[in-house]
Amino acid sequence: MLPWKRVLRPLAALLLTAAVAVVPAAAAHAATAPSSGWNDYSCKPSAAHPRPVVLVHGTLGNSVDNWLSLAPYLKHRGYCVFSLDYGQLPGVPLFHGLGPIDKSAEQLAAYVDKVLAATGAEKADLVGHSQGGMMPRYYLKFLGGAAKVNALVGLAPDNHGTDLSGLTSLLPYFPGAEDLVKATTPGLADQIAGSAFLTRLNAGGDTVPGVHYTVIATKYDEVATPWRNQYLSGPDVRNVLLQDLCPLDLSEHVAIALTDRIAFHEVANALDPAHATATTCASVFS
Repeated sequence: MLPWKRVLRPLAALLLTAAVAVVPAAAAHAATAPSSGWNDYSCKPSAAHPRPVVLVHGTLGNSVDNWLSLAPYLKHRGYCVFSLDYGQLPGVPLFHGLGPIDKSAEQLAAYVDKVLAATGAEKADLVGHSQGGMMPRYYLKFLGGAAKVNALVGLAPDNHGTDLSGLTSLLPYFPGAEDLVKATTPGLADQIAGSAFLTRLNAGGDTVPGVHYTVIATKYDEVATPWRNQYLSGPDVRNVLLQDLCPLDLSEHVAIALTDRIAFHEVANALDPAHATATTCASVFS
């Protein structure tokens, strides 16, 4: 092995391990942050909004921090809103979505059952960010979720994997790095374009009958790249690029779920298409 490779190998391992421990810019104090009225298991869906909404966080996210803006936005509009934690690793608090994605989908399945039992609803709607917009497709396709879910709305979902702006192509140049990712953070490895998990998920088609799919993407995404990999193909799919709705929208991968009210307005449209209104730059004030 060349000397520089001997140096870079432990460096790559250090950086990949640190990615799990470093606090993302968007993260807050999930253990003490208020839920602003969501995750209220006494909430009963109204005639106007008969299905509970389950929010599914992204990689390194959690059930509170990912939804500090969108959950109150939907709650204010009359929805029963719930959010779960999934993909936890032992000894890693707050930063979830790192476990094997098929196991995370099993956690989602159990949580949806819990929400439906509490609310008395027949079906739920799912809104997910990043991995949280892609992982539910495994639940829908392989775990019976299609019978319990009306709609899946993905905010910057990595439906066909990511190359992390080309960074994943460098993994073969760092011996041991790819194995390290698979061993320590399998949820990350599963999201790399071409992974065995994604190959199985997308084999035979992107969608399943009976579920309405919406993908909301931004061309400034630096994580789920290339951004067109987010789009789905199927008979009941709406793929939306934020910049087609508002050219001034500069949101990237985190902001689309954390603060972007233009994206939020489009989520609301997807949840209640019968009463949808045009999403424009002015939707930031809606």
